[in-house]
Amino acid sequence: MEVELDFESAVIRIRTGSEDGGAFDAVVAGWPDHAIPETDVFCAMLEKPAYATLAVIVLSHESESAVSDWVERRPHTACLLWGDYEKSTDLLPALLVETNKAQRKRASSTPAVQPIRVLFVDDSKTVRVKYQRLLTANGYHAESAASVGEGFDMAVATQFDIAIIDYFMPDATGDVLCQRLRDNESTASITTAIITGTYLDKAIKESLEAGAVECMFKNESDDLFLTRVDAMSRHIRAHKSIEKERKRLGGILRSVGEGVYGVDSSGHISFINPAGRRILGYEPEERIIGKSAMALFHFTDEAGNPIDEERCFLQKTYAGGEPVQARETVFWHKSGAQIPVECTVYPLTIEEKREGSVVAFRDISERKLLEEELRWQAGHDVLTKLFNRRYFEEQLMQEVERVKRSNETSALLYLDLDRFKYINDTAGHAAGDRLLVEIAQQMTQRLRKSDLLARLGGDEFAIILRNVSKKSVYLVADDYREMLDHYMFVFSGKQYKVNGTIGIAMIDRDALSASEILANADIACHIAKGEGRNRSHLFIPGNDNKQAMDKDLGWSSRLHNALEYDYLALHVQPIIPVEHIPSVLMSATEGPIYHRLLTVVPQETQINEVLLRLDDPEWGIVFPGAFLPTAERFNMMDRIDGWVINAALKKLASLQAQGYKGTFTINLSGQTITNMGLIEEIETLVIDLTIDSSKVIFEITETSAVSNLVSANELITRLNALGCRFALDDFGSGFSSFSHLKNLPVDFVKIDGLFVRGVADDPGDRAIVQSINDIAHSLGKMTVAEYVEDAEILQFLYESGVNYVQGHFLAKPMDISNIDSQVNFESKDDCQSSA
Repeated sequence: MEVELDFESAVIRIRTGSEDGGAFDAVVAGWPDHAIPETDVFCAMLEKPAYATLAVIVLSHESESAVSDWVERRPHTACLLWGDYEKSTDLLPALLVETNKAQRKRASSTPAVQPIRVLFVDDSKTVRVKYQRLLTANGYHAESAASVGEGFDMAVATQFDIAIIDYFMPDATGDVLCQRLRDNESTASITTAIITGTYLDKAIKESLEAGAVECMFKNESDDLFLTRVDAMSRHIRAHKSIEKERKRLGGILRSVGEGVYGVDSSGHISFINPAGRRILGYEPEERIIGKSAMALFHFTDEAGNPIDEERCFLQKTYAGGEPVQARETVFWHKSGAQIPVECTVYPLTIEEKREGSVVAFRDISERKLLEEELRWQAGHDVLTKLFNRRYFEEQLMQEVERVKRSNETSALLYLDLDRFKYINDTAGHAAGDRLLVEIAQQMTQRLRKSDLLARLGGDEFAIILRNVSKKSVYLVADDYREMLDHYMFVFSGKQYKVNGTIGIAMIDRDALSASEILANADIACHIAKGEGRNRSHLFIPGNDNKQAMDKDLGWSSRLHNALEYDYLALHVQPIIPVEHIPSVLMSATEGPIYHRLLTVVPQETQINEVLLRLDDPEWGIVFPGAFLPTAERFNMMDRIDGWVINAALKKLASLQAQGYKGTFTINLSGQTITNMGLIEEIETLVIDLTIDSSKVIFEITETSAVSNLVSANELITRLNALGCRFALDDFGSGFSSFSHLKNLPVDFVKIDGLFVRGVADDPGDRAIVQSINDIAHSLGKMTVAEYVEDAEILQFLYESGVNYVQGHFLAKPMDISNIDSQVNFESKDDCQSSA
């Protein structure tokens, strides 16, 4: 029996009881003296079919028409004046008999369920036969026993739900059997009741203490007997339903691949699934329930330092009941090994009462190893394993600041290989890569512990020489130069001579910045090359500055002329969907295979990356690597980007008017990302030219995007609104954290070519490419692999599930006018198909 003080609470409790399996058989309610809304809600609920068989007694101060009408309308309902409340003790059993009959009638019209199994124990055969027939006639599976001993043996041998036991029997009283059934593990779940012909306080007390839940009398009517048995049956069915749901949820919990455990508010473990045990190293039979989760496996901070409960965020979460989403921390394996995990904490609330927390966690060791590898890649050159330009520039900046605070001098050596392009072009990229690796190894052997060697890109290397004099710098530079001069590169049985030119810039207290030092060394290197190569040159302020200015101003003038007289040109390089490349071309011995692909790859699936060239009247086609550094130094990138965007979008509009179905991808520089005016110009062009904007992709590099994260997001958001898409270029070459993929809503991820070129030979590169591809796909992004230079690389990318490929094996860059012939080719095919 439960008591509620108001109708609103009663509604909640009755509904909750019903969901739990029918906790109540009857309701006694006092009718209010004046009308209140809660009464209407209460009455309306009890009129619903779900509560139709609930017995209800209404107690009222006076006979009211509203009460009478409701009682008359609702079955199994009676009304008493408060002055006659004592009559409720007789009225309620009668109503319960009615509701029990109604429930049995309703049950007989519903699909059959497993009957409740009843064991009736009585030494009188007549009594046994009577009640066994009564129970069987009302849908129960009933069996009988003549003694306590026989009843216990039957209960052990056969599964029963209810045992109704006569109290007075020859071999022992009924409470003894109740006790034995409760103490035996195989029969402890049986609900027991005592039946007797005589009311004795002692018999009832001993029976209830032995585990009986009900005391019944043989002189009661059969209907009341069945009502009592039905009440026990409902509780049994409710318990079975709960147990079934518990097992179902337990099965789900066991099948979950992630670790899941529950704790109370003090952090003691209440359950843990098999995956959690496996991750933490505990066998299924090991007892950890009831133990402190903190003491077992999260007793340190992320750095591995021991912490107390006040500093443990998980322990505070258990106590406070706050949710935690995807928090990275460290758990400890039983063996003592550290496990990096990502965990999410959910407060566990049952019936509006907090019962602790549920923690889901997963081992992120592989992800951490990959991120560590990518962090290494962010500061290193993948090919030579030396430091890369980004890391080098950071270190150079620190060295300049250090020297300014001291009386020391340092130096920068800028080394450029003289014959690298010849070897790379004649012997192939594989020879060029091997040459760079061997040169890096030779230079590393001569490096002092205090110095730093890096590959800046291509065939350019740089060395920071710490704490050296101007005189000793010449000696060190000549040592490196002579090493190259005496080095003979051998590849495929052929020998190649290698030389190097070195530019030197001193670093002293007067140095303005790291970029100035690097520029000075670059200038010195160019001057040395101009003097005949294979030599060293020390930058001399004033004289060398003038030569450099003349060189830069020359490029600056050419760029201004190119923009004014339209000497810039667009080329394109196709990006092909892997799924459309036939297997016969996958194994082609020679590339490019592009023209053979045109007939089988649908044009609407092709993407063309727009590339910039300078069509100089004097020098012919010039690649961007020669003039873009000057454009960046003279802040001309906005104008150049503007020209490229304008020309590319106009060309795309013209092609679309002719029926072109392909896509253009256009590169945006880091300066453009922060130029809101240029973004507005792009918006205007897309709208005015009526371009199908879904065929426009803008590429931004990972490094420039992460360096300008807010601006990059605004750029992407605004142009996405027009229908344009975005690609994150050179992923893996910059800051290399997968969190950037979450923060940047790009559609494509272009895997840096440094990784792609090595997949044929380097297991590390294969693992990185595969992981980037898998994680990009898990975030809903397409992948593009650059630098596809042979069939072996292409085959690996196909097997890895990369979406698009790009590189010289497929197609070399070509003049953009080549697309015109493709449109005409498609148009002819369409006409022939129509004919």
